[in-house]
Amino acid sequence: MIEKTLQFLEFDRREPDKMPVSERLRVFTEIYAPYDAHGAAQQAARCLACGNPFCEWKCPVHNYIPNWLALISEGKLFEAAELSHQTNSLPEVCGRICPQDRLCEGACTLNDGLGAVTIGSIEKYITDEALSQGWRPDMSGVRWTDKKVAIVGAGPAGLGCADILVRNGVKPVVFDRYARIGGLLTFGIPPFKLDKQVVETRRDLMQGMGVQFRLGVEIGTDLPFEALLADYDAVFLGMGTYQYVKGGFPGEDLPGVYEALPYLISNINRLLGLAGAEEQWINLKDQRVVVLGGGDTGMDCNRTAMRQGARSVTCTYRRGEDDMPGSRRDYKNSKEEGVEFLFNCQPVEIIGRTHVEGVKIVQTRLGTMGPRGRRLTENVPHSEQIIAADAVIIAFGFQPSPPSWFERHEIALHPGGRVRVSSSSARPFQTTNPKVFAGGDMVRGSDLVVTAVFEGREAARGILAHLGVN
Repeated sequence: MIEKTLQFLEFDRREPDKMPVSERLRVFTEIYAPYDAHGAAQQAARCLACGNPFCEWKCPVHNYIPNWLALISEGKLFEAAELSHQTNSLPEVCGRICPQDRLCEGACTLNDGLGAVTIGSIEKYITDEALSQGWRPDMSGVRWTDKKVAIVGAGPAGLGCADILVRNGVKPVVFDRYARIGGLLTFGIPPFKLDKQVVETRRDLMQGMGVQFRLGVEIGTDLPFEALLADYDAVFLGMGTYQYVKGGFPGEDLPGVYEALPYLISNINRLLGLAGAEEQWINLKDQRVVVLGGGDTGMDCNRTAMRQGARSVTCTYRRGEDDMPGSRRDYKNSKEEGVEFLFNCQPVEIIGRTHVEGVKIVQTRLGTMGPRGRRLTENVPHSEQIIAADAVIIAFGFQPSPPSWFERHEIALHPGGRVRVSSSSARPFQTTNPKVFAGGDMVRGSDLVVTAVFEGREAARGILAHLGVN
């Protein structure tokens, strides 16, 4: 019998089964099968239970990873679910879409040739399976107060904030302009990575905890921000970043050039069967598609276009393969699904007269060290070439687009539009308006779902301190 802490020697890392490429290119459903109880327990038992768990430190929400792995290895599913939710408001989401290779699994001691523990897949299994067996968050010890907080934005930051508030007896009312919760979880991330029923299940769960959602309401248009300040004890802003970054080169306005987010949203809206979606759908079937950008959004565009039946998809990135900011898992899946990658190349012009005909790129190389300690790229002279294209998707990332009413309510911004917040441990994430808190992408810039969850939760702690609760 192999000692428990040495079970990694008996069992290799085994990821959940994955749908074959020939099948997954025909559908938009999630491509990974779930673990069964035996598989989850076996993989969880590979954990070394390190005395200083690097996985936990690398996780932005500092999940108690070795602890809930041990519970799963012992078959204690409900206990694992409770523990998982102590640090993360959306574990079933993060288990699906976090770049574990750069976070917890990348820091796993076994990642040095022995195969990291499949932390993300087990995290997903815990909540999915616990919910299917009837587990619900334990709210029996909550002492309700007379305080209520308005939350603007039902994305990861807003949901993280609402989770902490409601568990501490404060009534959260979450406003969002869309008809469903989730923000980009619902309308930006394709369903082959995150099935939309997962988000709807989370909505049901949170409503059962006492969170109220007011959807289809845009603050500043349908309801003035002044009303929130008057009617609520505090306000949290978690409105994300939706303004896309332009390349600043000729041809960006040609027909056939699309922003990444509207492209992804149009496809998801159609899959959800929303009103007017068919007319707004961007369909790239039989087209030669070029995606500009090597981040997670670029990978989502790659794989969506392949499922739409694009004739070809080529993705360009200005640095090398090892420097790509996107998830390695999504990059691998993109390659498996037929996407061609061109590294060390920079787009300088989109070619065409009345419609896109191609993209002019130049080769790049690393140059001098930049202000952030990273070598800058520079173009290689006389290295231009043209990639033929019928459609181009620009996926260079997103930046804040703060509404005009911020200034009127003394909510100060950094240059570039990010919201200024306090770093004080007494009132974390408090804006320059003492009654208003903020977190997520609109504070730190476009980033991961898990960092938005963390900041929403931390802002809630600041709100509780501001309200004198607990």
